[in-house]
Amino acid sequence: MGVIKQGRALVRRPGPRLAEGIVTHIERQPVDLDLALEQHAGYVAALRGHGWQIHEVTPAPDSPDAVFIEDTLVVHGDLAIATRPGAPQRRAEVAGAQAAAAQLGLRVASITEPGVLDGGDVLQVAGTVYIGRGGRTNGEGIRQMRALTGARVVPVPISKVLHLKSAVTALPDGTFLALADAVPAGLFVGVREVTEEAGCHVVPIGGDRVLISASAPRTADFLADLGFQPVVVPIGEFEKLEGCVTCLSVLIPTGGAQSP
Repeated sequence: MGVIKQGRALVRRPGPRLAEGIVTHIERQPVDLDLALEQHAGYVAALRGHGWQIHEVTPAPDSPDAVFIEDTLVVHGDLAIATRPGAPQRRAEVAGAQAAAAQLGLRVASITEPGVLDGGDVLQVAGTVYIGRGGRTNGEGIRQMRALTGARVVPVPISKVLHLKSAVTALPDGTFLALADAVPAGLFVGVREVTEEAGCHVVPIGGDRVLISASAPRTADFLADLGFQPVVVPIGEFEKLEGCVTCLSVLIPTGGAQSP
């Protein structure tokens, strides 16, 4: 049996200035660019190997954080919403992602001033859009997302982490993995708390398979015990810049389903 086609994945390879990427809640560490390129290639290979058609967004060598493509684009059905990142130095990354979405035939809209919104703050589950309200996304960005999507939007206050999906993501069954005490768990139904920081970051990639960082072995074992299939990838160089498995791609499922 061949690999089932899941959809399309937008990715952007790391640039030469990756080590200069922004860090907010952790101490800066040296980043090995060669290893980061190797890890990124492995991440892309994992998506391709599980049925995702890869589309590379034009590199942005002058933008250190451009590899974290998720922050620049939110896909809701056939609508691609170009964000307006909360960090001004990241706004140059958006045009390339917006152009890639248009080339794939998606309708395109934009978050506009005074709104700011990072894609890492947007978690879409079963028709509900959870949006983190913190350092990178403001109330006006949330209001514009509500108007553009027409969806049920649930704002989630965050302060201890960079983005909402730094603290909570969803499993294929609609339950949630959350880092204890990092988000108000009462806003979510079916929360499974984890203690490994990388353990709350998963990307459903089809069926019962979930992409998860090699930095969360206990959580991967826990998920396997629950009947899921963890697809483990090493992304340690990106974790040094507060990145996670969600940050490195924008998934556009076949059939116009919502992006996770």
